[in-house]
Amino acid sequence: MKQNKSELIQNGDMYKVLLTLSIPIMINSIIQTLYNLVDGIWVSKISSVHFAATSFVWPINFLFVALGIGLSVAGTSLLSQLLGAGRFKEAKEYTSQLFVSSFLLSIMFVVIGVAISPYIIRFMGGEGDFADLANTYLRISFLDLPFMFLYFNINSIMNAQGNTVTPTILSAISALINVVLDPVFIFTLNMGIAGAAWATVLSRVVLALLGIRVLFKGDNNLKPDFRKFKFDRNILMEIVRVGLPASIGQAGASIGFMFLNGFIVSYGTATIAAFGMVNRVTNLVMQPAMGVGAALTAIVGQNLGSNQIDRANESFIKASKIALYIGIIGGVLIFIFNKQMVNFFIQSKDEPEVIIQSMTYMKYVAFSMPLMGMFSVLQGIFQGSGNTKYSMAMEIGRLWAVRLPMILVFKNLSNFGPSGIWFSMSFSNLIVCLYGIWIYKVHGWNRKAINLIVK
Repeated sequence: MKQNKSELIQNGDMYKVLLTLSIPIMINSIIQTLYNLVDGIWVSKISSVHFAATSFVWPINFLFVALGIGLSVAGTSLLSQLLGAGRFKEAKEYTSQLFVSSFLLSIMFVVIGVAISPYIIRFMGGEGDFADLANTYLRISFLDLPFMFLYFNINSIMNAQGNTVTPTILSAISALINVVLDPVFIFTLNMGIAGAAWATVLSRVVLALLGIRVLFKGDNNLKPDFRKFKFDRNILMEIVRVGLPASIGQAGASIGFMFLNGFIVSYGTATIAAFGMVNRVTNLVMQPAMGVGAALTAIVGQNLGSNQIDRANESFIKASKIALYIGIIGGVLIFIFNKQMVNFFIQSKDEPEVIIQSMTYMKYVAFSMPLMGMFSVLQGIFQGSGNTKYSMAMEIGRLWAVRLPMILVFKNLSNFGPSGIWFSMSFSNLIVCLYGIWIYKVHGWNRKAINLIVK
């Protein structure tokens, strides 16, 4: 680990720390979002139904990805706290355990995912040609899970050390490959929606292989060591303790989105296409705020590890200000330029209703953009401190306790139509942020992590 980066995290000006770590993560996240947007743009050139199919199955794939994300959160949180406490040997042991356990799980998930794919799609309400398209895209997408899990581990190892630049470079290379392969596979080779999925899989393979090369050849002091490898029950239990709530939170949200997509598709493919398109745009606009939240995980972890609780608290306050400003600017841009954005990202104009509904949704979501930024920062401080049970509660509560019940009420007891969905999406962000702030103020988010992690 570069000493000056560690010193910066633990002693430098906090705004400089936040920007130094978060800007590469922002760029990385924007690249990853563009990854999905490029798929969407090329697929939308085929038809709105093809585009809707890719949006429809996203929560299913993400359900399996959730555990990988949980392990990544555990890796960043635990490794950053161990590094902050100067326990370098233990940190290196954790990396080996993370790598092997997550890779084996990813292989198991590929087998399960491919086998149950058509049944889940049918359960969610997918039928006919739409279901066939969704199943084709989903089954191929499952094949990239091992490579995604490997990259998640590499990303957490780098981020815990304050190296947020290397993952960004790797993501840029992978995204460029995806951009090049998409039109070739979809149109030149006439593979259609399957081509989009295969392009993504191959670009993820390159991402993982490059990441492994950097991890073992680069300037990295946390290289996994697999010689005479044995599973360490205590380390695995610690990873599970921190990672499982994060995984449950992500998985719970993913299952919630599966039910949500089931409700949305009942309004027609135009509504599900609008939902998928606007979510991709808002994810792109909010990547800077999400980058701040992700950087906060390592900053909080290292400072708690070195017993600098006040500094960890300072990082949260200043990160919140940055995220709120980003959210306000993003909301204004979305509200003003919603028509231009929709027309750019929906290339096929075969269904005008998609355009109309997308513009309506964007106006609703514009008002909740600052809340989405605050949500990311709250996630960052809870995950960095190892109190992932709170981030889990926010992820699950936003969908299951607020969003889905509201959508059911609007669907069955009003004539709002799709607008009931759009309002519920925005209002749920307000409720969950109020909950997160209450936890931060009242429940002592920093207490247990210090005792459990730092000896």
